[in-house]
Amino acid sequence: MILRIPISLPARLVQDSCQCHVSKWTSELAIKPAHRSFTVSPTSQVKRKESRHRFTDPYAERQARAQRLANISRQEVIRKRLAEELGDPIRGITTPFVKSFDDALPPPAEPPHAFVSDTTTSDDPSQPPPSPANAQAEQHLNHFLSPEELSQSLDFSTYLSQPYIAPDRDTADVAREIASKRKHEEGDAVAREAISRIVSLANVSSQDRTRANIQRCIDTFGRHHTDLTLRPKGLSQAQLDGTATMPQPAHRGGPDTGSSEVQIGILTAKIRVLANEFEGVSRNDKVNKRNLRLLLHRRQKLLQYLKRKERGSGRWEHMVETLGLTEGTWKGQIEVR
Repeated sequence: MILRIPISLPARLVQDSCQCHVSKWTSELAIKPAHRSFTVSPTSQVKRKESRHRFTDPYAERQARAQRLANISRQEVIRKRLAEELGDPIRGITTPFVKSFDDALPPPAEPPHAFVSDTTTSDDPSQPPPSPANAQAEQHLNHFLSPEELSQSLDFSTYLSQPYIAPDRDTADVAREIASKRKHEEGDAVAREAISRIVSLANVSSQDRTRANIQRCIDTFGRHHTDLTLRPKGLSQAQLDGTATMPQPAHRGGPDTGSSEVQIGILTAKIRVLANEFEGVSRNDKVNKRNLRLLLHRRQKLLQYLKRKERGSGRWEHMVETLGLTEGTWKGQIEVR
């Protein structure tokens, strides 16, 4: 049998037995309060920051703030002055050719008021929206079709689907033939309207519209066309004296797609697409903002090269007037804000 006898120890022994299991470092940590709150900055940096704010002169703070605001306002004045002198470095001047990049339709040649709604987009809200029924009159069509191929295909389809006319006119049903012909004409008109809407550039995606704009730039600025109509670059003094060789016409195996003016036109079409997206709902799109900046700098380098090589020629003047490029597109620093 086990007997449990309570034993009472003196108070001093109880205190000594409790303190023997607690180290000196633990007791000091539990007794001493924390001198500063938690921070990820080094202690030296926190002390340096506190001392700097502690001994800052209020007058010096107000003076520095005023100087900073004056610098910001001065930068804004300089930016506005450069924009007035050099023009918009992104869009330049919106010409009819550049505006036609939005719908990939050729620029209008001042059509009558009755036919404005059939070919162009009117800013007047009272006018009806543009109709793609005039797709045969467009220079470029979707699905890599040409107006000649579309016209030939539609005429051949009309020929194949026309109703049969009996060679024996004595036994022919004239009323039935007239009704069949009228029905065929109505169906052919509906089919032509449907095909015109399908191949028209007014109802295409952004990718197809960009492809059509690239082809338009090749046809407009390609040297296989411009060499026949534009004024060439003037001869140098060495060429006039006979000490240098005369420029020879280039033999091309196809359309010109790599000259500087063609590449500048293609970049302008792509820049307009990105600029419209960046100024709209995609204001915080960092990826397209970087792509826009890269395209602007690439166009700036090509413009500087072309101005240096083709100064005084018809190629430079034709390109600048058609695309509405200002000096801000190749001069100074281009910023996208």
